[in-house]
Amino acid sequence: MNKTLITSIISTSLFALTATSSLSTVQAAELSFAHIETVGTSTIEAEADMAIINVQVSIEADSAKAAKDKADEAVSQFMQRLLKAGVDKKHIQSANLQLNPQYTYVQNEPRKLTGYSASRQMTITVIDLNRLNELLDSALVEGINNVNNIELKSSQEANIIAQARQAAITDAQQKAQSLAKGFGEQIAGVWEVRYFPQQANQPEMYRASMKMNADVAQTYQQGQVNISDRVEVVFRLK
Repeated sequence: MNKTLITSIISTSLFALTATSSLSTVQAAELSFAHIETVGTSTIEAEADMAIINVQVSIEADSAKAAKDKADEAVSQFMQRLLKAGVDKKHIQSANLQLNPQYTYVQNEPRKLTGYSASRQMTITVIDLNRLNELLDSALVEGINNVNNIELKSSQEANIIAQARQAAITDAQQKAQSLAKGFGEQIAGVWEVRYFPQQANQPEMYRASMKMNADVAQTYQQGQVNISDRVEVVFRLK
């Protein structure tokens, strides 16, 4: 029995249209037999036990060097605090820098340079979610003044994805068996599987400026990570 496994989506529109048309023609010819098509779905909720946070320091100064130096100092101090707190260096990313001139504009007059702004972002993987508030507080102490994003994650994500995939497969099989039984038929086997990997739904916990509210302890709570999967299956009937 021929079996086809489709695992990718053709991205080029024109080619995709031609390929889809050709595939439909082939399928119409191939599927000239009794069959059932089902869609298996699943969603698994997992408790978040880690997070990825993105924070930023933004500095304004009279000169580009002064702005950069102050931003670098804030990042360096925060990184040292993270390392002392036991955060592995491989879980800290801080290489980027943005440096821009600042101007004032008055009608009918040339723009006037007033200074420079420098900003640097840091991305930290927090393995122990219970320490999240502590690390955010330490960021405040060292001059980090913006939290761009906090993304909840599960350390068991790979295992949960595998579980969600198997649950979707089981769902497709059960639906096919139920439909076949309802019509007095029997499943002969799988003819075709169409599978498109899904992404975990990792909700954002917090997005705001630390300048607006320093009491970050009240702005987030432990949550869930939803991992879904989907599989489309064509079953041949006996």
